[in-house]
Formats: sequence, C-alpha cells, structure tokens
Amino acid sequence: MASKLTTSNKAGWAFALPGFALIATFIVMPFFFAFGLSLTNQRLISPNPTEYVGLANYRNLLSITVITIEPERDGAGTILRDSDGQIEYPRVRTITRNNPEAPQYQGMREWFRWHSGDNAKVVIAKDVVFWIALTNTLMFVLVVAPVQGGLALGLALLINQRLRGINIYRAIYFMPVVVSIVVVSLLWRFIYDGNDGLLNNLLSGITFGAFEGRDWLGSPDTALGAIMAMSIWQAVGFHMVIWLSGLQTISPTLYEAAEIEGSSKWQTFRYVTWPGLRNTAVLVLIVITMQAFALFAQIDVMTNGGPLDSTQTVVFQAVERGYGKQDISGGSTISVILFLIVLTISLIQRYLTRER
Repeated sequence: MASKLTTSNKAGWAFALPGFALIATFIVMPFFFAFGLSLTNQRLISPNPTEYVGLANYRNLLSITVITIEPERDGAGTILRDSDGQIEYPRVRTITRNNPEAPQYQGMREWFRWHSGDNAKVVIAKDVVFWIALTNTLMFVLVVAPVQGGLALGLALLINQRLRGINIYRAIYFMPVVVSIVVVSLLWRFIYDGNDGLLNNLLSGITFGAFEGRDWLGSPDTALGAIMAMSIWQAVGFHMVIWLSGLQTISPTLYEAAEIEGSSKWQTFRYVTWPGLRNTAVLVLIVITMQAFALFAQIDVMTNGGPLDSTQTVVFQAVERGYGKQDISGGSTISVILFLIVLTISLIQRYLTRER
C-alpha cells in the first residue's frame, strides 16, 4: 500500500503538493496562530507586554443571560406607570453596575427585552455588538443560501437549451460575478440612495408617484434586506454556472426515457434532473454558505455596520476590532469562533446530504 501511494502516484503527489502548501500556509497555520492570540491580551500598539489570559476573551465575547425585572411600585404596592400608561421598570444598569449582590452581571448591557405579564425579561450580554453581528450573519445565511441557490438553479434550467444566442444570456447572467464586489457595492449604494436613487425613482414611476422614497441603507428596518438583495444578484451567476455544469452531466437518454414514459415536466425534474444534481446541490449549498458567512465588503462599502448596528456581521466585527480598534486578541477570538461555527455547519450539511 505504501508503494502504491508513494511510487505509482508520484505525479499526483507532485501536483497536489503546491495546493497542500498553500492551504497549510494561508489557512491551517493562521488558524492556530489566531487561536494562540485569542488566549492573550495582544494589541497592535501597546506599551504593555502581552499577557496570557486563557479563555477570558471567549467568556467576555459569549457571556449572555436573561434576567427578570419586576415593575416599580409605590408604598402601597401599586405598579407605577408613566404619562403614557406604560409600566415603569428599574434601569438595567442598577443590576449590571456596581451590584455586589450579582457580580456575574458586572459589565453587561441590555440587548433586547420582552414582557411576561407585568415582568420584563431582559437579555443582557457583555458584548452586545458581537451577538447582533452573529444574529445578522445567521439571518443573512438563512435567507441568501436558499434564495440564491434556487434562483441560480432556475437560471441554469432556462439557459440549458440549444438555442441561438443562448451564450449571450449566459454571459449577461455571469457578468456581475467578474466585476469587483467593491464596484458593485458602490453601484448599488447609488441605486439605494434615499434622495435621488434609481430604486426610489423606479418605484415612484411604477406607482405614478404614490410611493414615497426612502433611505434603504439608512433605515435599520431595510438596510440588511437591501444588502441581501444586492448580494443575491451579484453572485447568482456564479452558482448558475455550477448548476449548469451539473445539468450537462446528466445523460440525455434519461430524458428520452422519461419522454417515452409520458412524464410531465415536473415529474422529469423530480425523478431525473434533481437526483442527477445531488452532488452539485451539496457543492452549491456549501459554497453559498461559506460565502454568506464571509460577508464583509458589502458592509464595509455600503453601511460600515450601521445604522444602529443593524448590518454588523461577524467578519466585519473581526476586522473592525483587529485593525480598527487594534484589538488583535479580540479579532482573533471572533475569527476562531467563526471558524468553528462554519466548520460545524459544513459537517451538518455534509451529514444531511450524504448518500443513503
């Protein structure tokens, strides 16, 4: 066995060696280096020597809990209300600052709250911005992955035909992929402009002036959705090509047999096309997920994480802390956590889509 791996496959190992070297240099080694930095208090420019802090960075980043706050009452036990009739509650800072009775809450801030009866349930965390970034990233992945994959498959089915000029359409659909993501982000920032953007003008024209323009990137309610739409449009052509390559590997005789059997288009897709695309679907799903988790350039160019942290992402936070705030240990900690999340999701995806 050893001779077969070393002697008869010398050419294969020679071709693979540069790839292994690149992966080890730019992926494996940086990960262990980042893990080492995450166990310290390393900063880019600091007069203090670097110290080993263990898992303190991870505790500060991941500390989150839910506390219950009871309403304020007067001397008779009646619940106090403000001028609008809303129940008044003690400030969260009375619990999270200089509270000797609850030292575990020291330094935490409120993320969001909901009400259970008269009591308020408050989610507090030591690093609220990180949890917002993680939530936004997961939401981005959950929306972009299925929508982008589905649209790419639909486009691949449309252009997988022998028609005159079909290559022109393939080039048009693929064109956004070859354009720099920074250029695309700048273009869409002008499209989303709240004053005289193309999208507002288009919607106003379609509705004959009934639509009132809005600042798509300046509102916390629409900023992340606007970036999702742009990201789907920009990368759908790349995944279309992958689906198209998978479609062209399916034997035409299978379609001929389905036609002879009188199968409808839906039955042909369900029992011939989709089973033949199984391995392609796994690849597309994993690639889209990896790209979605790496969301950075669009955020950096279009919103810079705003407004009100509504477009913060994990990668943006890692870069912002590591280089913007010169907190190398904090950025490394976020990078390690992101790597573990992506690895876990990839393994789950591979398990769920395995051959049965």
